[in-house]
Amino acid sequence: MNKILVTGGLGYIGSHTVVALQQAGFEVVVIDNLSNSTEEVAVRIENITGIKPVFVKLDLRKKEMVSDFFLRFTNISGIIHFAASKAVGESITNPLLYYENNLNTLIYLLQECEKHKIGNFIFSSSCTVYGEPDSLPITEKAPIKEAMSPYGNTKQISEEIISDVCAISDLKSIALRYFNPIGAHHSAEIGELPVGVPQNLVPFITQTAAGLRDQLSVFGNDYPTSDGSCVRDYIHVVDLANAHVVAMQRLISEVNSSNFEVFNIGTGRGSSVLEVVQAFEKVTGEKLNYKIVARRPGDVVSVYADTTKANESLGWKSEKSMEDALESAWKWERKIRNL
Repeated sequence: MNKILVTGGLGYIGSHTVVALQQAGFEVVVIDNLSNSTEEVAVRIENITGIKPVFVKLDLRKKEMVSDFFLRFTNISGIIHFAASKAVGESITNPLLYYENNLNTLIYLLQECEKHKIGNFIFSSSCTVYGEPDSLPITEKAPIKEAMSPYGNTKQISEEIISDVCAISDLKSIALRYFNPIGAHHSAEIGELPVGVPQNLVPFITQTAAGLRDQLSVFGNDYPTSDGSCVRDYIHVVDLANAHVVAMQRLISEVNSSNFEVFNIGTGRGSSVLEVVQAFEKVTGEKLNYKIVARRPGDVVSVYADTTKANESLGWKSEKSMEDALESAWKWERKIRNL
């Protein structure tokens, strides 16, 4: 049984990926500093799979503790690296936190890969590397634009670091460029539970419907889109989790085409903010209190993926609908709020 280390494995995408890995027969070890999650998530994972992942609370910024971890946990076949700060707005107001947390931790992990001959590494990247695209849908050959935030910049720099290491070593890596993950596991055992005010659309929608937020703000209705609101590619988090399993299997099976590969992970369809709002109302029967407000600085007009490469090379494609995702997100919200 291959042992996979998942950093940030109790977070939103991480926890769903741990479930998918365990269900695919992998042994999983989780590192998380619990800055945006709780240890209870490990119990919830066990409720789904019957297996409680090994969990180590660890701050990956502490180099000596990272080194000690790899001395204690041997025979790791691969690493999936989620652990990172991810709020665009916060990265603008506190850039040093983002550069320290997102870059130093990556470097320390790669150093341990080199030291312990761990050859398979999957990186949690983002469609933010494309910036405002020249054309849609976006393929992996689209130019990398100047980052619009320190967060986006850390994703670009991280990909460059990994690529440089792969070029001079035996490390094999895949960077998965996510579009917009939404939804929750159908069991409602795990889902998105942001600390503080949600930075993402769907948890803000569900919290507004649940009465935790007075009103949902829709940032702008004057963009050059079908209804004036921004367009994004929203992918069900379970589909996204499955992409990590397939990517790890690709590396372990050594069928990768090069030592460093990138894949877009999305649905290939764009949906506007207002379309998501309307879909939520239709699926749940809940009327949302929302208001059109001024544009938000840094928002890209329209972004959605060309997923042909992932479909053909990984043999992966998204299977769940927007309605599936919104229904599962609402089921999760109601469960955690006891509604």
